[in-house]
Parts: sequence; structure tokens; C-alpha cells
Amino acid sequence: MSQTPASTSDRSDRSLDEAYEAWSSAAAAVLAKSRRTAVEDLPAGAEELLSTTTPDGLRIRPLYTRKDEEAESGLPGAFPFVRGADPDRDVALGWRVTERFGDDDTPATTVNSALLEALSNGASGLWLSLGAGLSAEDLPTVLDGVYLDLIPVTLDAGGEGITAARALLSARENAVATPASAAPTSATITSLGLSPLTAAFSGRPSVDGAEATALAVDVPAGVRAFRVDGTDFATAGADNGLEIALVVAAAVTHLRDLTAAGASAADALRQITFAVAADDDQFATIAKFRALRTIWARVAEVLGSPESGAAITHGVTDLSMQTQRDPWVNMLRTTIAAFGAGVGGADQVTVLGFDAAIPAERRTSSATFSRRIARNTQLLLLEESNIGRVLDPAGGSWFVESLTDDLARNAWTVFAQIEAAGGYRAALRSGWITDRVGASLSRRDESVAHRRTAVTGVNEFPNLDERPLGADVADSTDLPHGSPRLARVGRTYEELRDRSDAVLEQTGSRPSVLMLPLGPVAEHNGRTTFIANLLAAGGIAAVNPGPLAADDIAAAVADAGTPIAVVCGTKQRYADDGGAALAAARAAGLSTVLLAGPDKEWPDGDDRPDGSLRVGIDAVATLTGLLDQLTHEPAGATS
Repeated sequence: MSQTPASTSDRSDRSLDEAYEAWSSAAAAVLAKSRRTAVEDLPAGAEELLSTTTPDGLRIRPLYTRKDEEAESGLPGAFPFVRGADPDRDVALGWRVTERFGDDDTPATTVNSALLEALSNGASGLWLSLGAGLSAEDLPTVLDGVYLDLIPVTLDAGGEGITAARALLSARENAVATPASAAPTSATITSLGLSPLTAAFSGRPSVDGAEATALAVDVPAGVRAFRVDGTDFATAGADNGLEIALVVAAAVTHLRDLTAAGASAADALRQITFAVAADDDQFATIAKFRALRTIWARVAEVLGSPESGAAITHGVTDLSMQTQRDPWVNMLRTTIAAFGAGVGGADQVTVLGFDAAIPAERRTSSATFSRRIARNTQLLLLEESNIGRVLDPAGGSWFVESLTDDLARNAWTVFAQIEAAGGYRAALRSGWITDRVGASLSRRDESVAHRRTAVTGVNEFPNLDERPLGADVADSTDLPHGSPRLARVGRTYEELRDRSDAVLEQTGSRPSVLMLPLGPVAEHNGRTTFIANLLAAGGIAAVNPGPLAADDIAAAVADAGTPIAVVCGTKQRYADDGGAALAAARAAGLSTVLLAGPDKEWPDGDDRPDGSLRVGIDAVATLTGLLDQLTHEPAGATS
């Protein structure tokens, strides 16, 4: 009897399975070697051990294959819009480089000169803040010479949003004629920036929702009234899935208001734009924009207007990821964020200045320099790296497509929970939204505190010698791009640095801890480096006198003038010399002697160190305790 040959697909699947098994075996062997154990003694398989979990609860596997392939997601600009909202994007221009103006008291004429210069130097979109120095009456002056049918303008006018919106609509009617007309596209949409629902959560000033709805029903083509602002949630600690769910829930509430006021579903859909936070997790950012478009297209489909379901998105680099300490690292963070937003299909991208998290009066760089760096970050991506020349360049990636789908499902589940709770307004009134964002923030803060989430320049590789900022700035929310709920990722460590700065100003020196290195440098260098890095994250200086014998410790303690020390060495060195070093440290009058490394490395005995500094501890709690002790206990006090 003849046998039917296996299909090409079957053979390919078997070959793929065999290749994956071979990879798993090789990865397991490497893991076993690094753990100094046998493969069969590993607690789980290689895939499970190498997988990670995102703040959204999504599982990221170490390897994706053709078996993870998702269904074809269409073309850019076509339903379901996963690959982009704009079918007509100019690939020579890419996304719109949107620059923000008006956050200080600069006069309208000066702002006009600055934004015209920006437009001539690569900016292609404008985001105008009113209230600090500009008013609605200034808009004709500010926008003088701007081709408003070619340059998308977004307003941020707070409580004066309705008045500013009407002034902008009037300015559009009276704008100068362009030298060559062009059909409006997704890239040229003007947003009146009305965000009453998301601002109701964050505490930013906004407008009356009913008045905004009445205005939105009558705005002309090419203008959208509502800007549903995801940064209100992201900067308060919301993870990506929660941010998407909340902005979709808020946007659906606007749709209900608009249709109740007489707008068709299609017209209502065309009154919404989205602001989306872009952070330094590039793949998560790419997936976030794609997932948001996926869900919004589904909403439009349910409403019977799938062709109107293109989510117009404005990516804004996440203020909460920015640090006050070592702010130059923010240039790297915002570059990654801009890359993620652009590759993810954002229609506009705004890069905040690298010093945006520092109160204006504490900044050391000029606003002109910060603005130019922010603009050029995008221009380098667009004009030198040519990132914008390909629409949805991540499309087809097994990993990105899977992550997009997983994130969309996660966000849809949360969105359904909000709807079940009565919708966005009911969920906000009941405290449901506040509780969910608070829980997300707590998870993030815990990860940062334990240094599972690294913040370069803050909880990893801090520079104690940088210029002090002064006391009580780490918790600042009174920033041009901030809101009362702003919770920056590094703020808990920077609060400790603020305390250290205050001590430095009062006494001329920082709080310090003495290290007691045992054995040669080659033995203890890894741990002394780790301890110095950890202590500096809390603003505590590490005093390293070099290798010490027990007889040298008394003199080192006297010279250091601190009541706390850390014994640093290897497990074997602790067994050989640890007891004598600890006895000498206690005899020298130290109130607290800590161990560098796990407690189990200290030999058995009656006297043990008072605690240990090791990987995985709650560094914020530990450093807070050390600072409390150093700033309230006199140096040299005995236990």
C-alpha cells in the first residue's frame, strides 16, 4: 500500500519543532553551566527561565518563530488600521515633528519668531500651550505666517480651551494662503485639544464636557475637537495596557456624548485624536500604538463605521521616565521613545526637552539648547536614519505582531471591565480608575525600589559629584508638561538625593558609610563597586580606605567619622577573616556593621553583621534607613 507523502507544511513544522528543541537544549546547557548545576536539576525549561513578564502581565518569551505568526493585518491607512492611520503619508517627511511652545511667559511676537524658525529648521507640527504667557487673543499673532492647512496645530489651553478653540478656528479662516494647495490628510489634522475626561483624572484644568461636545458638533473638516490624553494616565503610573484601555473608554464616552448631541457615528469618530505616552521600552512603545489602533478600529466597526476608525495619534515622550539626576541620560531615553513612537506609526511625535523634569529655575541649560536637541533627536531619526521612509517597518515581525495582539487583548479586557462598571465617568466617580492606576504605580515603584527596573544615573551608576539641585525638588509636579498626579519613575531615589544635598549644604559633606574591604583588590572589588553604586543611589558617599586587616580597622573608623560600615569580601574571606574584622569594627565604636552579599555567606557564630546589602533588597527602604541613621545619630556613637 502506498503512503501519502507528508505535506510541505508538515515537514516544515517538524523541522521547526526540531530546531526549537535544539535551541532549547543548547540554552538549557548554558543556563545550567551559569548556575553550576546539571540540566536535569534546572527548576524549569529554558523558555520559562528566560521569559519575562511586563508590567501589564504579558509574558515575553525569549524566542519567536513562524508558529507565532499572526493573520495579515492589512495595509497602512486601511481597516483595521493596525499598520497606520494614514494611507497618504509622505515618506520623505515621515511623521510630523511637533514642537511645543508657550510654556513660559515669552511674549507672543517672540513665540511667533521662535516657531517660524523651528518650522524652517525641521519642525512640521505645532503644539501651543496657553495660560503661562499666551492667551487666546494672542493666537493670531503667534500663528502669523503659518500655513495652517499644511501644519497641524494642537492646543493645550486648559480651562480656556473653548475660547482658545474658537480663536484658533477663526485664525484658520483668516490664515494666509499657501503657495500650493494640498488635500488634507491625517498628517494635517488640527486638534483643539479639549480633554475634559482625562484631565478629570489627572487634575489638569480643562473645560466643561457638555460645552466641548456642543462645539465639536460644528467644527469644520480637518479639525478635531477632543484630544484623549493617555499621558494623564501613563505619567501617573498606568501600565501600557491600562493606558490604552482608559483612553479608549474615555473616547467611547465622547462618542456617546456626540451621537446624543446629533452627530453620526462616523462624524463622532472623526472628532477624536489620541495622545499616547512613548517611553524607553521601544518594543512596548511600538506595540502600544499598533494595539491602540487595533482596538479603536474595532470600536468603529461595532458602530458600523469601520472606514472612520483610524486612530490619529500624537506620541509624547513620557515625562515620568525622565530623571532630574544625570539628566543628560534623558537624551537617550527620549531618542528610544521617539524611535518607538515613529516606528509604531504615530502621526505626530513630540520629544520633551532632556531637562523637562527639572523645575525651570533649577535648569542649567538654555531653553534654546534643550529645544534644539529635542527637535534634532527626531530629525536625525528621520533624515539620517530614514526611519520614516517605511510605513510600519515592524509589521510582520513575529515578536512585534504577537506583542501587539497580546497588548490589544489585555487592553480590551480592561476596557470591558470599565464598561461593565458603567463606563468611564462611573469608573472615575467610584474610584475604580484611581485604584487601578494606583495599583499599577505600586507595582512599578516596587520594581524600581528593588532595582529590577534600572534607572541609569539614579538607581544604577549615579554620579554623586554632579551639581546639587537643592532640597525638595524630586516630587515636583508643577512642570510645564506635568500634572498633579505625575509620579516619575526615579523620584523615590531622587528624594533621598535631595536629603543628601541638604546635608551637603548644611555641613559641607555628604552622609557617608565606611567600607571595610577584606583581602586583595581582586577579591573585593566587585562588592566594593556594588556597595558604592548602591549607596550613591541614596546620596550616601562610600569611603573606601583600601584593603584592611583587623588591626587597621580602628584607624579607618576614626578617619571616616561615620557610625556605619560595610564589610566587603568573598565568602571564603568572610570565613577566614570576617570574625576578627567584625570584632574590630565593633570595638572601634561602630553602631552598625553590614555585610556585602547574602547573609548565608557569613560563617556560623555568635556575632553576625547587623544586616546585609545584596542584590534584590528593597534599596529605597534600606537607603532611607541608613540616611535616617546618618542624619540623626552622631558620628562615632556606640551601639
